[in-house]
Amino acid sequence: MSSTSSDLPAPLKWLDTVYDLLTRICFLIAGIALVAMTVMFAWLVFGRYVLNDTPTWVEQVSHLLLMVIAFLGAAAGVRQDTHLSVVLFRTSVPSAVRTVFVFITDILMAGFGGFMFWYGLELTKFKWKALIPLIQWPEGLRSLPLTICGALVFLFSIGHLIRLFLGRDERRDSIE
Repeated sequence: MSSTSSDLPAPLKWLDTVYDLLTRICFLIAGIALVAMTVMFAWLVFGRYVLNDTPTWVEQVSHLLLMVIAFLGAAAGVRQDTHLSVVLFRTSVPSAVRTVFVFITDILMAGFGGFMFWYGLELTKFKWKALIPLIQWPEGLRSLPLTICGALVFLFSIGHLIRLFLGRDERRDSIE
C-alpha cells in the first residue's frame, strides 16, 4: 500500500510507516490467533475422542480468538484496500465522479470506524466486570477486538483521505 517513491512528503512517509507497522501487527496477531485456535480444536478432538474428556474451555476461548481474527483482519483489509467492497459504481463512472465516490466512501468508513470505536468502547467497559462462563475472563474481552478495529478503521480511512487530498491515492480502483 505504501509508496516506495522518494518524492513523498516526510509526514506522509511517517504515516505510511506507522500504518504499515499497525497492519503487520494486525496480521501477526490474527495469524497467531488462527494457529492457536487450530491447536485448541485439535486438543478438543483429541480430548473428546481419545481421552473421553472434552475440554469445555476451548469453545469460549475460540470465540474470543475468532473475534480477534475477524476484526483485526477487517481493519488490515481497510488499510490495504482488500476488504469486501462493491466497486461497480466507482469503476463504471468517469474519473472525476470516481474521485467523489472514493471521497464519500472514505468519509463513511471513517465515520463507521469512529462509531465502532466509541460504542465498542462503551460495550467493553459495560461488560468488563461480568465473567465469561467456563474460563472466568472478563466478558468485555469479546468486544475489545471490535473497539480496536473501529479505531484502526477510523485511522486508516483518515490516512486514505489524506492521500486522496494530496493526490497520492494509490488504490487500484480509486483514481486512474
